[in-house]
Amino acid sequence: DRQTQQRTHQRTRTAAEVTAFPAGIDARPTYIPPRPQALSPIISLFRLIAQGDGDLLSLLPADAYRVPVGHLGYSRRQILIVNDPQLYRNILTDPTDIYPKNDLMVGALEPLVGNSIFVSSGDTWRKQRRMIDPAFSHMRLGQAFPSMAAGVDAYEDKLREHALTGEAFSLDLAMSHLTADIICRTVFSTSFDTRASREVFDAFTLFERSVAQVEWKRLIFDPAWQRVDQRPDVEAACHIIRERLGELVDTHLTGPITRWNDIAAEMVNAEDPETGYRFDRKELIDQLGVMFLAGHETTASVLTWVFFILSSQHDTVARMRAEVDAVVGEGDIGFEHIRRLTFTRNVFRETMRLYPPITFIPRVAAEATQIGKYRVKRGAMIMISPWTIHRNENYWRNAHHFDPDRFSTEREHELVPGAYLPFGLGPRVCVGAAFATTEATLILARLVRRFDFSALDADAVRPVARLTTRPKHQIMCRVRLRERAGT
Repeated sequence: DRQTQQRTHQRTRTAAEVTAFPAGIDARPTYIPPRPQALSPIISLFRLIAQGDGDLLSLLPADAYRVPVGHLGYSRRQILIVNDPQLYRNILTDPTDIYPKNDLMVGALEPLVGNSIFVSSGDTWRKQRRMIDPAFSHMRLGQAFPSMAAGVDAYEDKLREHALTGEAFSLDLAMSHLTADIICRTVFSTSFDTRASREVFDAFTLFERSVAQVEWKRLIFDPAWQRVDQRPDVEAACHIIRERLGELVDTHLTGPITRWNDIAAEMVNAEDPETGYRFDRKELIDQLGVMFLAGHETTASVLTWVFFILSSQHDTVARMRAEVDAVVGEGDIGFEHIRRLTFTRNVFRETMRLYPPITFIPRVAAEATQIGKYRVKRGAMIMISPWTIHRNENYWRNAHHFDPDRFSTEREHELVPGAYLPFGLGPRVCVGAAFATTEATLILARLVRRFDFSALDADAVRPVARLTTRPKHQIMCRVRLRERAGT
């Protein structure tokens, strides 16, 4: 059967492996970043209840990292986790609309992003995607790159102040501020220092930490399509975000739109090629709210983990610096350099493998169906988890180890098709994937070039799954200016 073939393929591949590591680098990665211990299903459930923080990573039993398809825990509604690339590819491509976005996720995000592309399904989603794709293709990366660089310029000044004072700061908050500034510059042509931008950030931080996306009682006891009520402070945060985004949208709805050259302008001009339909003001707030969420929160999540890892992996930092020096020299890092910073980009890719920003891609079965050998009831929750897929030993050698070289050209033959999905898969793949990769490569190259990061109380760091994969508590750190040879 397919599972046996996969195991045979894995054994054959392991026996014939060719480890093409750069000269002088140990071919056996030794660093395992923080992760929750995988336990039995019942113990995992008790751990989740005892912790009381809604962390779904704690709910994942050991089998969730191995099985192609399996039941996830015990609940009133059927919950299946799907790890087999062919099976979840069929679910994520979903040509017959059997697997729309999960109702719990839609109920959680709807107060913030309405019926936008992130939560819509079927014909509504297809129309929105037809309109949004050109907005990103027109806003070419080379065109957006100066705004990215300006955001990093401003943040380097702040880091330099931290280095000179020795003051400890929150790495999580720092990365969120940086990526929020960049997304504001590229989407709305305004920096993060405006009142509206800051209020949006503060409200979104509350939303991200408090939204009732999945509570264990709801997960275990509630039937499908149950209404998700949010706390009053969460509703208030959504109102602030949408009000401030509306103000930013209005700057592009008054006066000639030709004076703007940004993503918001492209969205205002977006038109359905089949019907000529355009987004109204509410829909613009919906769609641009998604871009703010996806454009800063997910990238900030990965960057937090990257700099935490680099704070202890000095050999990796040395290789990144050597690459930047060789590719760029002493000058500014330009757009033309980004594609040549391959190791730096692979550090980002490997961190996304270990800490995918979207921990789970949930779907719901709109009708009774079958996945592999399992009969699936209408209303069943289908969990596709980049977290477990990226750590599945059937697809990844030394799956829990930090090993950027697994993405090198010399080791491309090791990669299992479809087993890497930090940006999703199929027609709903993230439209901003290239933007995020370019942005992150620039940030890593710029900050590693000038600064050394040092995480405080690193042994206490633990990942949790909220809207994104975040540390349970903020990671406090210090920076110092890089010491160069001969200085």
